[in-house]
Amino acid sequence: MLNIALPKGRLGDKVYELLDSIGYHCRSIYEDSRKLVFENPETGVRYLLVKPSDVAIYVAHGAADVGIVGKDILEESRPDVYELLDLNIGKCRMAVAAKADYEEDTSRTLRVATKFENIAKRYYADLNRDIEIIHLNGSIELAPILGLSDVIVDIVESGNTLRENNLKVVTEFMPISARLIANKSSFKFKNQIICEMTEKLSSITAL
Repeated sequence: MLNIALPKGRLGDKVYELLDSIGYHCRSIYEDSRKLVFENPETGVRYLLVKPSDVAIYVAHGAADVGIVGKDILEESRPDVYELLDLNIGKCRMAVAAKADYEEDTSRTLRVATKFENIAKRYYADLNRDIEIIHLNGSIELAPILGLSDVIVDIVESGNTLRENNLKVVTEFMPISARLIANKSSFKFKNQIICEMTEKLSSITAL
């Protein structure tokens, strides 16, 4: 069995459709149940439905052989896994955003609200900019509106949420998409099946 960590939600649905189309189907995954593990002995796959932010943890620790995870999560946590393939789905950007009338004051420390602390720290370190990180888990857009921060570092897809809250993108600095990752031991001992899956996915996801 190849254990595949599949992110719950819309991205997971898209990924499963891709895997289904290249022969890794598991019809029971469509059952209306609270099950989190689905397997198909015929195709040799076992799907584990997990929270998107936990996919890399399951793979890094060997609970799953491979998984699909956003590049943002890989860059934030930098797990000890192999990144095998860009699936070219779930595309968005990591960006700095602020109020529409924002002008940066470079003479003082920049207050940055984000849940992507490590990404933000590395980005501003490269700019030699002193920052104060304000960690938030949700509703990041509120921070500059209420004066909690000067800017935010967050994922931008359509930009509608920013515009609706009178915010603007200051700069986009990292493209994000879904990536296929593998556990390092699994890649050694299940190399053939993992490479076969990677090649099949590559043939239908290449730009």
